[in-house]
Amino acid sequence: VRVGAAAASLGALLALVAGVGRTTLAMAREDDLPRPLAAVHPRFRVPHRAEVAVAVVVVALVLTVDLRGAIGFSSFGVLAYYAVANLAAWTQTGAHRRYPRALQAVGLVGCVLLGATLPPAAVLTGAGVLAVGLLVRWVRVSR
Repeated sequence: VRVGAAAASLGALLALVAGVGRTTLAMAREDDLPRPLAAVHPRFRVPHRAEVAVAVVVVALVLTVDLRGAIGFSSFGVLAYYAVANLAAWTQTGAHRRYPRALQAVGLVGCVLLGATLPPAAVLTGAGVLAVGLLVRWVRVSR
């Protein structure tokens, strides 16, 4: 069971690193992260610098923090991401709307309810990081 759990965790981690690497690429293209992270490998067409940077952060976290806290923090981030996606889908109009708004409302409520089940420290840390990120973005955009 432990070997199966470890293999499943590794697979999920690899998928997460790839997804976060692409998010890092997009943020670097918008200058929300350092521009060199926007590089795409000429042969393999992957955001190689962003993926290496994300992998370095993950390794540092695995070696230095309690993984239960890191998992809670990560869960908060994913739920916040999906909550924002549901809010964005809610704003779609006309031909761009693929699903009824009730579906986005259910998705948003689900994200909030699941977030409420996370450890308080994870929620507070995640909300703090999100607030700092929003503040930095607001300062940068308002110049």
